[in-house]
Amino acid sequence: MNKITMEDLGNIRCLSEVTCSPNGKAVAFVVSQADVQKNRYRSNIWVHENGKARKLTAGDKESSFIWLDDETLLFPGDRRKENPPKPGQEQTVYNRISLHGGEAEEAFVVPMKAKSLRRVGEHEYLLIGTFDHYAPSLEGLEGKEKEQALERLEEEQDYEVFDELPFWANGKGVVNKKRDRLYLFNSESGECKLLSPEYMNVSSFDYEPKADLVLYYGHEYEWMDDQKDDMYLTELHTGKTTEIGLEHRYGVDAAGFMGSRIVVAASTGERYGTNENPVFFLADPVTGALTELASPDLSIHSSVGSDCRHGGGRSKKGTEQAWYYIQTRGYSSEVVRLSPDGSISPATPTFSGSVDCFDYCDGVFYYVAMRDNGLQELYTCREGEQQEIPLTSFNDEFLSTHAVQPLHRLPFLDSDGVEIDGWVIEPVDYDPAKTSPAILDVHGGPKTVYGEVFFHEMQLWASEGYFVFFCNPRGGDGKGNEFADIRGTRYGVLDYQDLMEFTDHVLVHYPQIDRGHLGMTGGSYGGYMANWIVGHTDRFAAVASQRSISNFISKCLTTDIGYYHNLSAVQSDPWTSQEAMWDRSPLKYADRCKTPTLFIQSDEDYRCWMGDALQMFTALRMHGVPTRVCLFHGENHELSRNGKPKHRIRRLREITEWFHQYLQK
Repeated sequence: MNKITMEDLGNIRCLSEVTCSPNGKAVAFVVSQADVQKNRYRSNIWVHENGKARKLTAGDKESSFIWLDDETLLFPGDRRKENPPKPGQEQTVYNRISLHGGEAEEAFVVPMKAKSLRRVGEHEYLLIGTFDHYAPSLEGLEGKEKEQALERLEEEQDYEVFDELPFWANGKGVVNKKRDRLYLFNSESGECKLLSPEYMNVSSFDYEPKADLVLYYGHEYEWMDDQKDDMYLTELHTGKTTEIGLEHRYGVDAAGFMGSRIVVAASTGERYGTNENPVFFLADPVTGALTELASPDLSIHSSVGSDCRHGGGRSKKGTEQAWYYIQTRGYSSEVVRLSPDGSISPATPTFSGSVDCFDYCDGVFYYVAMRDNGLQELYTCREGEQQEIPLTSFNDEFLSTHAVQPLHRLPFLDSDGVEIDGWVIEPVDYDPAKTSPAILDVHGGPKTVYGEVFFHEMQLWASEGYFVFFCNPRGGDGKGNEFADIRGTRYGVLDYQDLMEFTDHVLVHYPQIDRGHLGMTGGSYGGYMANWIVGHTDRFAAVASQRSISNFISKCLTTDIGYYHNLSAVQSDPWTSQEAMWDRSPLKYADRCKTPTLFIQSDEDYRCWMGDALQMFTALRMHGVPTRVCLFHGENHELSRNGKPKHRIRRLREITEWFHQYLQK
């Protein structure tokens, strides 16, 4: 058996975007793989048909496809560079390719940056296009006027103007006065007709072909996004529009058609803050009035963490008689069925693991899932059955030739009587007669979960001779709003208590762990907890803090979600309750720290801005604590999951060598 290495990131294949053909006879999906040598990801479209999977494209840049008809797919990408955009203009080239071979051919060009394409007529498509209100327009300009406008465009590259919140967003860069708007595009004429309000940032839309209706929702604002949604129902070719009665009180998690019915999953956040689980409503298509349908008290997506995914895919779909969605329950996710009467039932097998995206056609599901401590593959099952059939085996060889250590489930009751799910991975070549160092790994969120899926970094450290242990403390997902609610004075208290008690629990069950050589790491919220831990205990010999939070006062005033999400999390602000906010900030306790601490940070991480890591680093250095920062240029909050392959490997090397330095005897 080969031990798992950092470079094995390049040997793992990730699946996404599973989508059935209109007649249900074929399923297309994307397969991605890190190319370490070229420091990029290769993505190609595959098709499963007649019992076999085969590669359809080979350009290594194909994704975000749609079915044009039963025999043809469309996907974006300017493959031939024959129609470069004019200076100052954006465009998206779409290509068509036959299901049964041949070269891809250019189909049409959308005169803007476009996504979420959906065909609604022979030459008509709904799409979301990005519009910049501050970008100079070149339309109708000629000669000297055009030259002057191009000069102004060139000058604009040297500075940014901020006059609204948020002014930047993680993974998107500067978003000031930029909006994702809904358009009706005619591929024959090239015309884009704006459907949504001028300043609405459209989150998503759905289309009902029988009634020619489009439903869309998003945040409409001109100076500050208050995270409340407005929703509209429009007859596409008459323009008649009905506003759905959200009354600007709700944040919408999802919405779509269930036949002629309109399903809305939304919450006000009035009871549990920005992480509140949604309630399902039916919206009257005539009046827009909402009627409560169901309140399952669970999130409607998969929050099961892994560092072995690339790309997205469908997580909700409506049919005439049901609305299907992915739900996280406990430490697993599955597809469930919401019926018109409000009842909710499992639609795919309730096995441990994660369903990451799916599609549904004629009573059959196709989905990408991670099972049995494994990697992503394509599966199928009939609705309601507990038997699933794997359709691909992209990662079987890797898993069978490498020392993938099993997950030993180790739940416990904390001192408040709350059951906490946890696991231990034993080191490769584990010898019960010997002691070994161990690493506590803390997930982000905090409203996510660890589950029984493959996690590369954990398996790497097991191959390096470490025990790895992890759990889902209070604040996490899968167990309802009350379990997830650690806001205010409970933040950093209940969760910290659970993590320390779980550490004690693990040490009792594994006396082979060297208590003097414990490490700890985590990213995002896990980075917050790393910073909190070093100021509250000396039990860890080394800590690696990633994309972290140290000072809620600076965090809430510099990051994309800080001004609403972080204020909700700590139930305080810098003006009326500064002391309470400072009490929840790890930086307050940095003078107590003695633990050698590594900081991993990215300079384009606008979710957890690098200023927090640098403040904590400076504080520790001022107090004589061994510390180090590794700052990645051009990376954002997703470094550990979707960063450049070489950066991801360097990140792992930094953390692993830090632990070797302080944990290995």
